[in-house]
Amino acid sequence: MAEYDVDLFVIGGGSGGVRAARIAAGYGARVVVAEEYRMGGTCVIRGCVPKKLFVIGSHVHQEIEDAAGFGWSIGDVSFDWATLVANKDKEIARLEGAYTTNVEKSGARIVKTRAVLEDAHTIRLGTGETVTAKYILIATGGAPNHGPAIPGIEHVISSNEAFHLKELPKRIVIQGGGYIALEFAGIFAGYGSDVTVVYRGENILRGFDEDVRKHVRAEMEKRGITIITGCTVTKVDKHGRDFTSHLSGGSSIASDQVMFAIGRHPNVANLGLETAGVAINPANGGIQVDGWSKTSADNIYAIGDVTHRTNLTPVAIREGHAFADTVFGKRPVQVDHATIPTAVFSQPEVGTVGLTEEEARTQFSHIDVYKADFRPIKATMSGRDTRVLMKLVVDGLSDRVLGCHIVGDCAAEITQAVAIAVKMKATKADFDATVALHPTASEELVTMRTPTARHVRQAAE
Repeated sequence: MAEYDVDLFVIGGGSGGVRAARIAAGYGARVVVAEEYRMGGTCVIRGCVPKKLFVIGSHVHQEIEDAAGFGWSIGDVSFDWATLVANKDKEIARLEGAYTTNVEKSGARIVKTRAVLEDAHTIRLGTGETVTAKYILIATGGAPNHGPAIPGIEHVISSNEAFHLKELPKRIVIQGGGYIALEFAGIFAGYGSDVTVVYRGENILRGFDEDVRKHVRAEMEKRGITIITGCTVTKVDKHGRDFTSHLSGGSSIASDQVMFAIGRHPNVANLGLETAGVAINPANGGIQVDGWSKTSADNIYAIGDVTHRTNLTPVAIREGHAFADTVFGKRPVQVDHATIPTAVFSQPEVGTVGLTEEEARTQFSHIDVYKADFRPIKATMSGRDTRVLMKLVVDGLSDRVLGCHIVGDCAAEITQAVAIAVKMKATKADFDATVALHPTASEELVTMRTPTARHVRQAAE
């Protein structure tokens, strides 16, 4: 008789947990996945996928405006928020079904219930049933964090609720300056809302390259989005269907919706981690893991946002795959968390891979910066006041390209391809030797010949 009921029990049916389950089952493991809500996790159900669908739809208004410069005369148009939400829901339901089918096809079993650890090998399901497992993988993701409990916090929505609003807000206040806040600012503005962004820092997109931060802010403000930095929302009052957001600077803003996107916290509560001997990383509040995604309990692993390492869907998927290869495929694989490309689907879009100029100047003694700031070809006919930013950060000694930063249309698509070159440690000479693809915005990446800045760090005496 088997010592355990299953070889692997996965808690969480998101992208990372599903990949781990499918690969482990492919190696012959007996696998169970527990998901208490909907298969697909944050990305599919309430994150990247519905967000990107909303972003795509919000671009249409700008396309209609730009069309006149190309000879198109478009009559009266209208937009129906309810149709957008209903069609999005239909697509998410399709994807959820695909996730479920793919797991079951792999041979793994799904249980639609909450799962809590009783000890390092025992899981209690919401049904009251217990299951024993040789290995346990925690992939419970993260959730929006509203921050301190200010007066009126109950009136505030998160990105979760934003996908299901009954109607498009005419005016919305969004607190936050990162990915989610700026993406929703662009979404709502694109559909016609009056948008105000409030952020506590000195500028939006903390952690991104300084030129990117300045460029995105300037472009967003050109599009009519108000950005208030250096303050926070301290109180939210409700008056009928309207709200007043009081700011730390003393001013207030009226709106018919208030959204907070100030960060996310790992879903670690009430999982029974202590009873199973799983430690929390005091630095970030996520489950503490080593380079193999192993927790402080020898047979328990954790991947994805619940570890609060690099909170990106493809990273969770890569971690889940590596876990299954290592534990069940007998092919030890560690995930390299360096040089991970990322995008912000703000408007304008941001794509970035590698080091920022500031990071590079800290780590390397000689840094060359190549930068192009230009009007895209489309704007010459549409008349739109917009500019594209392309930036390369290069090691002045080895000539290796350390970072690439793009702001403009299709920035994410371009960055995915450039990330291959950066990961392969391509040099600026390699970029220069590549023939330009004309006319494109991205040809600037291989035609920038003269550094816009050179930095040499003086050695300490």
